[in-house]
Amino acid sequence: MSSLRFTNTITRRTEPFLPLKPGEVSIYCCGVTVYDLCHLGHARSYINWDVLRRYLIWCGYAVTFVQNFTDIDDKILKRAAEESSSMDEVSERNIDAFHQDMDALGILRPDRMPRATRCLDSIRGLIAELEAKGAAYSADGDVYFAVMKHAGYGKLSGRDLNEQQENAAGRVADAEEARKRHPFDFALWKRAKVDEPSFPSPWGDGRPGWHIECSAMVREELGDTIDIHLGGADLVFPHHENEIAQSEAATGSELARVWLHNGMVNVGGEKMSKSLGNFTTIRALLQSGLSAMALRLFVLQAHYRKPLDFTPEALEAATTGWKGLNAALKLGENHAAALGWGDQTALSVEAVSAGLSANGPFEELEQRFIAAMDDDLNSSGALAVLFDLARPLRGLANRLDRGDQPDQPANELSEQHTRWMVLRELAAVLGLRSETNDSKPSDNDSVDAQAIEQAIADRKAAKQAKNYLEADRIRKTLSDQGIELIDKPGGLTDWRML
Repeated sequence: MSSLRFTNTITRRTEPFLPLKPGEVSIYCCGVTVYDLCHLGHARSYINWDVLRRYLIWCGYAVTFVQNFTDIDDKILKRAAEESSSMDEVSERNIDAFHQDMDALGILRPDRMPRATRCLDSIRGLIAELEAKGAAYSADGDVYFAVMKHAGYGKLSGRDLNEQQENAAGRVADAEEARKRHPFDFALWKRAKVDEPSFPSPWGDGRPGWHIECSAMVREELGDTIDIHLGGADLVFPHHENEIAQSEAATGSELARVWLHNGMVNVGGEKMSKSLGNFTTIRALLQSGLSAMALRLFVLQAHYRKPLDFTPEALEAATTGWKGLNAALKLGENHAAALGWGDQTALSVEAVSAGLSANGPFEELEQRFIAAMDDDLNSSGALAVLFDLARPLRGLANRLDRGDQPDQPANELSEQHTRWMVLRELAAVLGLRSETNDSKPSDNDSVDAQAIEQAIADRKAAKQAKNYLEADRIRKTLSDQGIELIDKPGGLTDWRML
């Protein structure tokens, strides 16, 4: 096992990772509320946690990864009312869309994906336990958690309950607030409203509160205590704080040994969110032509705990970086025969094996990769290793794409093969896989193939006339359009989309 260290939100320290059971890791990740398409903020979170999962598997751990769907919520009901549809229709449509988006990004599907509406027995049972222990109380069909009954309330977020109560003094209470014993008590069960879906319970028809759903699903799927609980920094309070209070009041056990939270995506200095209207969906980004792997690279260039600034320039830089890595990853797939490497096939999305044997001249690079990932998942440091591995491979790929011969001794080509195998395996740990670009678009594509061929002919004529400035101008114009020219022996020029 590795010497992996995490920055644990609840202890505020970077500390060694010690799972409950040697060799096994249980993980719960807070999922989406399925009322709309996912945006870049969701992509950032789930890419980061996908890399965590992949790295743990690669280190030899048996990982159980659970991620929920919140499929009953005010936002879902509001969307259903706007569309004159139903809660189930909105949820199912967006669950399907979620899977499509995550699959496109190469994110491994969780082992289990419970839904709130399918865990109602567990939710009702947990609320009943809390009520029996005096940690919850009912009022007119609602059930609330009594925060003053949990001595550790605030330990995750660092909030002081007494200080919050003082700050709340004098505020005007609405009808719901008036039913609470303490201003910060929160709903475990909400009584039914007219014309809204509801479910039976000992306290009357209604539906569960958001926080109790996750507590019940963690317990049902993974038990009282888990190794790692994941989520965005915006969930620390109140969601995760309330999860801890409920679960630990019911079981008397620690809910999670390690809490990890990713930083937010910022747009113009503000957090990207649907409530602010400054979000960009994953679907829109990919449909705009952005490569899924370039998007992964963009996310992984920043440490998961730090803010990530979303700018066109940053996306363009990630796209450029990915082109180089992709060229290196495609080397063995495109030119295995010319290199004498035997048949090499592309790795699948799921490809991430346990353990990497020492590979001689590249052992130092492998150890750098491991050291970076062990240091609280320093993905930017791990990417630097990938770029170091890829650099000579990309040069070789470019020569072969031009139609040149490898022109290297067999022992050097063998070493390059080892380098490529190491690159491919470490890239898979980060979820980066080669992408195929069609050398020429289809007839109905937005690129005019006939115009490109004419430009190539004009460039050839310019070179024959020794007008090299014009030839270079034509090449640059095509390059700016995402078209790379490949000069081959015999005066032939091919082209491909970058």
